[in-house]
Amino acid sequence: MNKAKILVVDDEPRIVDILKAYLEKDGYQVVVAGDGRQALELARGEKPDLIILDLMLPEIDGLEVCRQVRRTLNVPIIMLTAKTENADKLVGLELGADDYVTKPFSPREVVARVKAVLRRASAPTTRNRLSVHELMIDLDSHEVFCHDKKVDLTNTEFKILTTLAEYPGKVFTRAQLLDAALGVAYDVYDRTIDTHIKNLRQKLGAGQRYGDCAISTLHGVGYKLGP
Repeated sequence: MNKAKILVVDDEPRIVDILKAYLEKDGYQVVVAGDGRQALELARGEKPDLIILDLMLPEIDGLEVCRQVRRTLNVPIIMLTAKTENADKLVGLELGADDYVTKPFSPREVVARVKAVLRRASAPTTRNRLSVHELMIDLDSHEVFCHDKKVDLTNTEFKILTTLAEYPGKVFTRAQLLDAALGVAYDVYDRTIDTHIKNLRQKLGAGQRYGDCAISTLHGVGYKLGP
């Protein structure tokens, strides 16, 4: 039986009840919140293994909840968004959300996403370190250094960068990077990789200027590590 604890945050009781039922059926512990203020209290008090977070919340909106959670906790976050919330969706990913699901959704899809994100977050590593020029990735501690400067990454960003660093110079398609980051390739969401790559480029800063930590784009194909 799966003992991972999931915090479900949504102000629609029907959605909360459905997700709670499906997650508990799959063996997860579930705590729920109906507004952003309660979500922050439960996130700090319950220490969940993953948060399912709606963007449109009373008291404190989902983006601000995501921002505040990311300041103190390294817990995976899956956002729930409406089809018309594309701008907020991108902002959420930039704030550090690991994945998103668009409403209306299949509860089974949400459970599959939860499994994939948790599996990625807890996956054991087979090597201790990866080094590419001035980029160093510690696989045990999940720490990244570029030009001896520590770079703080989300779990998804770390997995994407690790995939690229394992084969520097090799071009990966969006689908391949999605598969590496989420455990399965979701074609309809492949543009989320663009947002994660954008975040990585900003965080690697100096490496982008010097080139040896750069993530390059091959238009129409994908991304690779190296100038």
